[in-house]
Amino acid sequence: MQLIGVLGQGLVDPTTPVVHADDLGFTRGDGCFEGCRVIDGAVDKIELHVARIHRSAAALGITFDEPAWLALITEVIAAWPGGAEGSMRWFLTRGRAGAAEPTGIVTISELPAAFEPQRRDGVRAVTLSRGTAYDAFADAAWLLGGVKTISYAVNMAAQREAARRGADDVIFLSADGQVLEAPTSSVVWTVGNSMHTIPTGANGILESTTQLRLFERAAEQGWRTVLTDAVVDDLHAADAVFLAGTVRGPVDVIELDGRARGRDVDLVRTVQKLAGF
Repeated sequence: MQLIGVLGQGLVDPTTPVVHADDLGFTRGDGCFEGCRVIDGAVDKIELHVARIHRSAAALGITFDEPAWLALITEVIAAWPGGAEGSMRWFLTRGRAGAAEPTGIVTISELPAAFEPQRRDGVRAVTLSRGTAYDAFADAAWLLGGVKTISYAVNMAAQREAARRGADDVIFLSADGQVLEAPTSSVVWTVGNSMHTIPTGANGILESTTQLRLFERAAEQGWRTVLTDAVVDDLHAADAVFLAGTVRGPVDVIELDGRARGRDVDLVRTVQKLAGF
């Protein structure tokens, strides 16, 4: 099942074409998006997603009309089965060349089939270099570091490479060996009662709404939460490593670069519960 809404039009038939062939989002990847989890008839942590798309749109110089978007999101959610978990996307592009308004599209679809077993059983990951220095985005706003653009070709290529190697996902490294993020998730690891992730900034990492919620709730439960740089050996030494994404939630890495990891199922369930899963 899939639902589609278009800014300025509302809910449309899923078989109706909604993007022009000369839309700059299609021809140039000139736009941004948000991936959200729909649960119990609402967008999970919608305020964090709205704040992030505001930042992405501002970095691109594209107008984000929040009231119009919230109205469209509400309309689409109203047509989604109330008890069903869903994957929602908001797409905002510059639109057609010379157009007065950007293109805005909201979709909801069922979760990918792989998500449930990955939540339950964990994932196998490989590390891949992203080919840039750890501070490559410092003082270079035009590189769009930390912006959730729709230009995801590299991310998808990395996941295909992971599959070619017999893995489920990727952890990106900088050219100088520093841990960055996964193609669609942040990297979180635990050591004792400490929970760690990589700080955003000059490395171009996207701020994760799931990691923010997880750390907030973990701190309330007595965890020490830490933003720190790391290398792969730090992940191998951790008690647990998680890839934390908005729709899939935190999934634990059970194998990294071919090295099996021990698994504490109670810890996995604790982290997933803290993140709202």
